[in-house]
Amino acid sequence: MESGMELSGKIAAVTGAGGSIGRAVVARLVAAGAHVAAIDRSAEALAALSRSHGDAVSLHDVDLGDLAATERLAGDIVAARGGIDILVNNAGILSNDKLAATDLGDWHRIMAVNVDAALVLTRGVMAGMKARGWGRIINVSSYAAKCGGLTAGTAYTVSKAAMNGLTFSAARELAGFGITVNAIAPAYVLSPMILEQLSDEDRARQLAAIPVGRFCAPEEVAHAVAFLASPLAGFITGEIVDMNGGLQFD
Repeated sequence: MESGMELSGKIAAVTGAGGSIGRAVVARLVAAGAHVAAIDRSAEALAALSRSHGDAVSLHDVDLGDLAATERLAGDIVAARGGIDILVNNAGILSNDKLAATDLGDWHRIMAVNVDAALVLTRGVMAGMKARGWGRIINVSSYAAKCGGLTAGTAYTVSKAAMNGLTFSAARELAGFGITVNAIAPAYVLSPMILEQLSDEDRARQLAAIPVGRFCAPEEVAHAVAFLASPLAGFITGEIVDMNGGLQFD
């Protein structure tokens, strides 16, 4: 691991740990020396992480849509590990339903997993981070928040815009305590969201629109997470790091 990116002795919590991005993030943080509390609702996906990383990960089978269980989870990890130094709010539900097709039940479920759980976990870890004078919170947002959702639906797009707002608010409040809060906004990461939930026509159209000519690899997102989690990133907070292959510049 590069000098300045060593995370030996740090405790990280990663939500959506069993998905494509989550697995890559877990692997990258473990390689940097962190112990990772892997959080996912799929026991099978968590078991695969255990087979890959052994004692470097602890497994937490939780549905983040259950906010009471999510709140207990933060306390349980803190109690077991003595605190959480790095929180990666990665879990997310995608819906492609636009305005007219948006069901309020789906809306509330998406908001609960994509935003509310991130708030609950951030509140759960920040006291310990303040006490230690060091912490990293990294939220996984989306290009959809900036463009209004090219293929993504209304609820997903709004949830990621809310994630950006949560990032800004928490960054402002926590900066003076040695805690940085940033987000990464990828577009079209190679994952089931792209491979299974978009039609062949949508994938081909979006691929043609990306100037670099390919989709994003999960490992690229994980590399950005590891950098933002590192001591070298201590002067970066309140940033939304775009990873969109040139779809939009600002």
